[in-house]
Amino acid sequence: MITVTPLYAGLVALLFVYLSFRVITVRRSDRISLGDGGKSDMAKRIRAQGNCAEYAPIALILLALAEFQGAPVWVLHLLGFMLLSGRIIHAWGLSQSPQNLKARVLGMLLTLLMITFTAIADIGHALF
Repeated sequence: MITVTPLYAGLVALLFVYLSFRVITVRRSDRISLGDGGKSDMAKRIRAQGNCAEYAPIALILLALAEFQGAPVWVLHLLGFMLLSGRIIHAWGLSQSPQNLKARVLGMLLTLLMITFTAIADIGHALF
C-alpha cells in the first residue's frame, strides 16, 4: 500500500486546479475561447498550467514506483516536496510581470532533479 505518493499527487492536483481556474477566469472575463487572445498575461497563465500538466504526471508515476519498490519514507517526502515546491516556484515565476527568471529556473531545476533522482533510483532498484 502506498501512502506518501497520494499526498503529493493530491497537492499537485490542487495546484493544477488552481492554475486551471486562473486560465478560466481570464478566458471568461476577456471572452477568449481558444488560444491566448494575443494577451501576454493569458499566455503566461496557459503556460504555467500546461507546464504543470507536462511534468507532474511522469514525476508522480516515478514517485509511486519508488514507493512500491520500498524507498524510505523520508526520501519519498523529500522527492515529493521537491516536485511540489518546484511546480509552485515555477508557476509563480512564470506568472510575474516581468517574469521572474530565477524562480522559473529554480522551479525547473527542482522538478528536473526530482525526476532524474527518482528515475535513477527506480532503474537501480529494478536492476539490482
